Amino acid sequence: MVLNIRKTEMLPELAVFKEFIRSRGLRQTQERDTIVLEIFRNREHFDVDELFLRLLAQGKKISKASIYRTLPLLVDCGLIREVNYEDGHWHYEQIYGRPHHCHLRCSHCGAIVEFEEPLLAVIEKNLAQTYGYQITKHILEVHGCCPRCQPSPAAPNHEEHHV
Repeated sequence: MVLNIRKTEMLPELAVFKEFIRSRGLRQTQERDTIVLEIFRNREHFDVDELFLRLLAQGKKISKASIYRTLPLLVDCGLIREVNYEDGHWHYEQIYGRPHHCHLRCSHCGAIVEFEEPLLAVIEKNLAQTYGYQITKHILEVHGCCPRCQPSPAAPNHEEHHV
């Protein structure tokens, strides 16, 4: 006989969030846990509507109001960050347990490429020394046109001109 024992471990993100909620004297709810678990199920950027629809597709009954109330808590405890304000609402991404990164954003299709650039640490250090700041973070988003959206080079004109 084979026993299939499945150990349930709490995601580190959920543990961080529960500790944050406890330290603030807030109520821990199943809705908040469900929201956190869904956010950390994949690494994609998201907005409230996308998150709400993902939960709805799974048969979870979570109100948008609960999502709107939970997201600032997740930002405050360092699990996610607001990355851009697009189409009249914020988009978010996970940051907990991930190295710092920046974004390349296509101005045409909205595609995002995440990148890490070690030279930015050198720039931060120089800025701190020059201006006397204690730099705690930077957010860099570079806009341009991705390869897919760039116009293709003009085709050469193969018409012969006879005089």
